Amino acid sequence: MAKNILIAGATGVVGEQLVSKLLAEGHQVSILSRRLISIAKVKVFQWDVYQQTIDNNAFEGIDTVINLTGEGIADKSWTKERKQQIIDSRVKSAELIFKAIRETNADVESYISASAVGIYGDRGDEVLDEESMPGSGFMADCCLAWEKAADQGIALGIRVVKIRIGIVLSEKDGALASMEKPVKLFAGAALGSGKQWMPWIHIDDLVNIFVHSLKDKNMFDAYNATAPSPVTNKTFTQVLGSVLHRPIWPFNVPKFVLKTILGEMSILPLISTNTSAQKILNTGFQFRYLNLEDALKAIYERKK
Repeated sequence: MAKNILIAGATGVVGEQLVSKLLAEGHQVSILSRRLISIAKVKVFQWDVYQQTIDNNAFEGIDTVINLTGEGIADKSWTKERKQQIIDSRVKSAELIFKAIRETNADVESYISASAVGIYGDRGDEVLDEESMPGSGFMADCCLAWEKAADQGIALGIRVVKIRIGIVLSEKDGALASMEKPVKLFAGAALGSGKQWMPWIHIDDLVNIFVHSLKDKNMFDAYNATAPSPVTNKTFTQVLGSVLHRPIWPFNVPKFVLKTILGEMSILPLISTNTSAQKILNTGFQFRYLNLEDALKAIYERKK
């Protein structure tokens, strides 16, 4: 059955592909944007998260809201102001959407929110499922606030689903674009100990998880959106080097070097998050890419 969907954060890498997928499946799609842009077959409504302004007309006839809004985690240095902006972009966007739903009395049935596996923090080899306790540190604190904001929908009788996203592998800008640069320049090496777990997911599978959560009314609360086969940083680097036909140096880049270059943000490539995908698998979802090498080969084939 076709849905009438409103998407926030639709102009990012995930959002663009999700819009295309939903339109192809016959759904009606509207988006919230800071600028009035033109997208074929899509209604565009303006909003401003920081000014807390929104066009309430966006909610007319909407039964599903998908919120992908959030400032890029690794786009800028983590100053005190930037960290607050990262949190505010996620929390205030949810608050503004729910405020509009209340004001318009919109008949929204489902609210599907992006979240991140950063909620678990740095956990070594511990296998992490959705029942695992949150971790500590900025990333965990940010994700906790993010999910708490999403849960405001429960009091409105809305089904709330939170998709905890891992490292998204895409042919467009994103984590992979940063990781491939040193490898292509023949300077690829594992980071830190190289033993930290990297919960990756191919963008096609991530988009399909959002679509799956849209259709499966039994889905509720949090789900890890990561491939069932996480790998260590050392393995990831070696596989990436193999796919790109580049050698990988036998020594690792020390933590202090990363901290000198990245500052506090150096925790991002050093966090170990060994996530389980069993909960999403239990819903009947089938991953297209289970193997890292296959996922990377598919991505670089697209880039040709």
